[in-house]
Amino acid sequence: MTNWYTLNLVDVLKQLNTDATIGLSHKEARQRQDIYGLNELNDRPLESPWKILWEQFTATVVVVLIVAAVISALLGEYKDAIAIFAIVVFNAILGFRQEYQAERAIAALKKLAVPTVKVRRDGILEQLSARELVPGDIVILESGNLVPADCRLLESSNLRTSEASLTGESEPIDKISQQIATANLPLAERQNMAYMGTVISYGRALAVVTETGMKTELGQIAKAIQGIEREATPLQQRLDQLGWILAIAILILVLVIFGLGLLQGESVRLMFLMAVSLAVAAIPEGLPAVVTIALALGAQRMLTQRALIRKLPAVETLGSVTTICSDKTGTLTQNRMTVTHLDLIGHQIELGMPELEELMMPSQKDEQSKLLKEEPATALLLTAATLCNDAIAEFHLEQSNPIQVLGDPTETALIVAATRFGLWKTDIDYAFERITEVPFDAERKRMTTVHELPTTTDKRPDDLSWLKPWELLFNQAPYIAFTKGAVDSLLDISTQVWFDDQITRLNDSWYEKISHANNQLAENGIRVLGIAVRPIESHLLATLPLERHEDVLEKDLIFIGMIGMIDPPRPEVKQAVLTCQKAGIRPMMITGDHPLTARYIASEVGISTNGLMLTGQDMAKLSVSDLSERVDEVSVYARVSPQNKLDIVQALQNRGHIVAMTGDGINDAPALKKAEIGVAMGLTGTDVAKEAADMVLLDDNFATIVAATQEGRVIYDNVRKFIKYTLTGNCGELWVIILAPFLGMPLPLLPLQILWINLLADGLLALALGVEPAEPNIMSRPPHNPQESVFSRGVGRDIVWIGLLLGLVLLVVDYHYWFTGQAAWQTMVFSILTFSRIGLAQSMRSERESIFTLNLLSNKPLLGAVVLTFLLQLAVVYVPLLQDIFNTTGLSLSDLGISLAMSTIVIWAMELDKGLRRYKKAKLNYEL
Repeated sequence: MTNWYTLNLVDVLKQLNTDATIGLSHKEARQRQDIYGLNELNDRPLESPWKILWEQFTATVVVVLIVAAVISALLGEYKDAIAIFAIVVFNAILGFRQEYQAERAIAALKKLAVPTVKVRRDGILEQLSARELVPGDIVILESGNLVPADCRLLESSNLRTSEASLTGESEPIDKISQQIATANLPLAERQNMAYMGTVISYGRALAVVTETGMKTELGQIAKAIQGIEREATPLQQRLDQLGWILAIAILILVLVIFGLGLLQGESVRLMFLMAVSLAVAAIPEGLPAVVTIALALGAQRMLTQRALIRKLPAVETLGSVTTICSDKTGTLTQNRMTVTHLDLIGHQIELGMPELEELMMPSQKDEQSKLLKEEPATALLLTAATLCNDAIAEFHLEQSNPIQVLGDPTETALIVAATRFGLWKTDIDYAFERITEVPFDAERKRMTTVHELPTTTDKRPDDLSWLKPWELLFNQAPYIAFTKGAVDSLLDISTQVWFDDQITRLNDSWYEKISHANNQLAENGIRVLGIAVRPIESHLLATLPLERHEDVLEKDLIFIGMIGMIDPPRPEVKQAVLTCQKAGIRPMMITGDHPLTARYIASEVGISTNGLMLTGQDMAKLSVSDLSERVDEVSVYARVSPQNKLDIVQALQNRGHIVAMTGDGINDAPALKKAEIGVAMGLTGTDVAKEAADMVLLDDNFATIVAATQEGRVIYDNVRKFIKYTLTGNCGELWVIILAPFLGMPLPLLPLQILWINLLADGLLALALGVEPAEPNIMSRPPHNPQESVFSRGVGRDIVWIGLLLGLVLLVVDYHYWFTGQAAWQTMVFSILTFSRIGLAQSMRSERESIFTLNLLSNKPLLGAVVLTFLLQLAVVYVPLLQDIFNTTGLSLSDLGISLAMSTIVIWAMELDKGLRRYKKAKLNYEL
């Protein structure tokens, strides 16, 4: 149905069989979900298992092998043909298993990256995944939300939505809840509808879900883009280019070997198979797949640490982060805001930490209500904080958790504080009907709501009997505006103060006293909010302009007082900051809070060591170049705007930093996109921020960013180890095959033997090496440059010299056994090469640590692959059936011992090289 906007609200609810105050029951919601399915767009469908398996057989190198097997069969070499086919099938099964798991892992992560929504079920407000919505659900839409489904608005408070993604309209559209009688309107003119995927840019609303999933307007568009292919990550693209470079180089080598073999009198058939086998063995064709698998598995591991990766390339980028720009509240602190101070212009009330049971005690409620009657200013302060508040509170006295508050932690803390004094938000909201509002804005640092003063006794409960003095002071004004926000922001627009139940002019003396009290609280790490009011006459409200409400409502305010809240640092953050600093990562705090509060928390967790700080006002005086010069020495930024965040990111990038930036608001989206890693808050972040981010912190914890950064380094390290291991072994094979003909020797390895080594080494061993855990020093060294070559920092050098050494070892053994006429000469080369690859895999687990200090059980998949590879190689050498297939000869115990001993030469050489590097580093540190 597409004409929901033409119906009145009664008919809409009747057709959807729902109730605006109760919502659907859980039972009814489950039944509707069975009918309508999950509320999600059908993503590009997962590749079917058959397609993944087919791709294993259609890869270029595999096709070459299959052609080689067919030619072998036509030439009557059935044994070779069967063996090649068997290896191809085994390799395909291994590749299928890994790609199938990676595909499912990525799909599972995507399903987690779904926004949550406030839904009314069985009369109780709940926070659910948007995927669980069904037609008829009653939802609450707030500024910063993505609209989770197509909805008909039931109530609207200054709601505006940005529908550019759907209609192309660049400006936000004002929304209403009234019926629109005109039929066949375009989407942009259906003002009482909110559509899936659009953004709530202003205000809030109550709405009923009309369509979900692919039946939404966005779902209809999505059908046209289902065929878009997933892009490779930047690292995959670089490795793919590397593969082509290697392929060209190896093609030249293969042609040389082919020619040399023919000159030595080898058959064309043998040299053809040899050339094909060498090409397949030398090219690391599994690199892109290994990267995908490593990234997907890394993203899964990050999820267990409460970091949700939304964009897979972020996993590899995390390893190169040099600066983490973190918000304060909830990220560096516990996000457990509790009101501890009420400051009523010179009169302070200190509150202890409440127990939930205390809030429900009738005797306590009566006592607090009496206090409010005796001190109207306290009542005014708490009532203002409760009304100028978008958090939602519900009270169910019969339940174990009688207070359910959903919303921003600061706003929920205000509600809980008022409840401690017997002021129940549900009662106050009923008594003071909200007429209009100016939502919080990071530029203004304040929020304003306008309410109708209760005039009838039925809207004035006993607990609100202290309202009468207000009406006299406000000259019988019918409306009242409440404003809360940063104290300095409120003082700038206030002209009077409330003192001793009287209104007096705000002069310089009062300004200084209030600022001093604010600073004293902030110096102790207390977050401070100012509260102000203003009576509103009917004529002023009637002439209120549609745009720029704040220009009219936010001036000539009466400053009431301040509310102080404590949000202590998370206990684990201090260690996480130390870890960052050891790892060459610079942590920074960027917050909208008071500068003194920011400095206190930054000092507590170790971010600030020099006491330097910039505020938004300071930044306004700096040019881009000036800020770029200061950004390397200043680690604390307070009272910043979203534009300031963007400027800081740009300044850091100008200095060559790789930036991870946190954010939670709508206006943070540009900074999140600008940073190399945008990190959104999972608990308090808006849907817009989450959509713009690369990573979502499910626990809003700074320590989680650090843990994710470490995981990014682990993945990058393991990819480098895979490249180093694969190409080193391949170089060893190539050297012995190239040099042997120059000594007048036959080819030292048969095609099937090369393919077998390729299967074991580049398959089982290499993939197991890709899940190696973090090295001990991984967070004690600087981050890598994202533009660096995969051959940097010694990888290319090690590939060359270790590969050459391995080739020379094989050549010496090959020449000795061949020259002395021993039948097992080829089997010796075959076995030494296989055993050497086992040793290389173990030694390359760490670039610095000795193989003898590594815990064998820390990488159990690799240990299992080593044991399996060793047993399979022994089977190839000693089992008669396999001897016949691979042309091997059973080795004597002495020959087996020699092959094992010779295979360790490269290991000893690598360990010696590691030892020399450790010695040089220790000597350098000692000299420093």
